[in-house]
Amino acid sequence: MAIGLLATINVQEGKNAEFEEVFLSLTEQVRANEPGNLFYVLHRSPSDPQVYKVMEQYDGPEALEAHGKTEYFQAASAKLGEWVAGAPEIEIMETVAR
Repeated sequence: MAIGLLATINVQEGKNAEFEEVFLSLTEQVRANEPGNLFYVLHRSPSDPQVYKVMEQYDGPEALEAHGKTEYFQAASAKLGEWVAGAPEIEIMETVAR
């Protein structure tokens, strides 16, 4: 069964461009290399430009686990960590579908 993930990330003032560049590169790698990933999209809040939401969906928990173990995810996470203002809020959700 598919699962979703919603991450809320607060980025330090003045670090948006760097954050977005690295995250969009990560997105390209996920889409190119992870057949179990159904979507992986970064969104910026219109009311607070320092707040981002990442919406992800995987075809199952194994695909999400594999995603977190990829070298490119771990490298991007280390780099992105330089620009965030605290730990992201992560919520893993069950997909409701027919």
